[in-house]
Amino acid sequence: MSKRFIILIGDGMADTPADFPQGKTPLVAAHHPHMDFLARVGEMGLVQTVPEDMHSGSDICNLTILGYDPKKYYTGRAPIEAAGSGLKLGPDEAAFRCNLVGLREEQGKLIMDDYAAGHISDADAKELIQTLNQNFANGQVKFYPSVSYRNLCIIKNVDPGAVYIPPPHDILNQPLEKHLPNAALNDVEALVLELMAKSRELFKNHPVNQRRRAAKKKTVDSIWLWGQGKSPSLPTLKERAGVSGVVISGVDLIRGLGKLAGLEIVKVPGATGYIDTNYEGKVNAGLEALAKGDNFIYLHIEAPDEAGHAGDLALKIKAIELFDQKVVGPFLEGLKKYDDWMLLLMPDHTTPIKLRTHHTDPVPFIVVSSKQVKAGKELERRYTENDAANTKIKIDSAHTLLDRYFFAK
Repeated sequence: MSKRFIILIGDGMADTPADFPQGKTPLVAAHHPHMDFLARVGEMGLVQTVPEDMHSGSDICNLTILGYDPKKYYTGRAPIEAAGSGLKLGPDEAAFRCNLVGLREEQGKLIMDDYAAGHISDADAKELIQTLNQNFANGQVKFYPSVSYRNLCIIKNVDPGAVYIPPPHDILNQPLEKHLPNAALNDVEALVLELMAKSRELFKNHPVNQRRRAAKKKTVDSIWLWGQGKSPSLPTLKERAGVSGVVISGVDLIRGLGKLAGLEIVKVPGATGYIDTNYEGKVNAGLEALAKGDNFIYLHIEAPDEAGHAGDLALKIKAIELFDQKVVGPFLEGLKKYDDWMLLLMPDHTTPIKLRTHHTDPVPFIVVSSKQVKAGKELERRYTENDAANTKIKIDSAHTLLDRYFFAK
């Protein structure tokens, strides 16, 4: 049987040691014995997942972890998510990420209050997307529901490079007017602005918001269109290294990257992309894929990133501990029946509590083989940012990781 390769991603779980007294980041404060074990027996260091002059989005960072140079292959976030949703873009179509967001008004200005509209349920989000289509869908524009606040808008016959709107999680508590495009510049910007403005009117007294107000939940006040692009083309992992396998995630972005890389998408019931996700189901899906003969598993947990965006230290610590307890530990237990495997564990980027958004700092990674686990040689260290830095191993480009460790001849 061929060697098995496993990648476990704790999205955004690293932080900035300088932001904490004595460098006590969430990774330092959290109890994660299984990751600490891997740090003691494997190779650990820091790796740069954000290329110079590119943004620190999960799209860029997970693309690099899968071994693709984003400067060569990246076309935008939304077309990747479209692939994860099963949407095939035509050559004349551009995909836009369509967040459902919460706004507030201060001194007559609209402020970005919540990039996730209180982590709206799939059912409520779908109802709002249906309303958008009833009012706006035509031969050029159509909306598609996905997971929670993460949805899509497909627009035909536009140049995706003609407009830029930042991710909503990058502009929390900032006035919208600083970040909205200028409708006078081109038709694409005018169309995007029109759709967002009209959505605010449409949502004001929508039944979904009436129910949410009654339940004292955050309302959905607008759509936010961003991350647009046309469909990318990637060589598959099968073509690159002769491996086949699955991608397991609660978010379409990661599913889409896996699909574009030639992996099978496994949709696990109860996979929410949040701290209440179905951890056990995800682990079982990965182990079942190995049992049936797949030899590449990409398992992604979003919860630490969401806690970082919320600026919630306690929640981020809890998310890291759940990742260790419910994913890393059980997966290691399941691997005991196999003789030859390699595992890569890391975050895709940092999501510092202080910033509440992604940062470009290098992240700690661990690579462990079955041989290293069996050898039992352990060093005195934990899985933390500073312990990883102290190894003096620093890899400048994350897209070289797989060739360096997994697929090296």
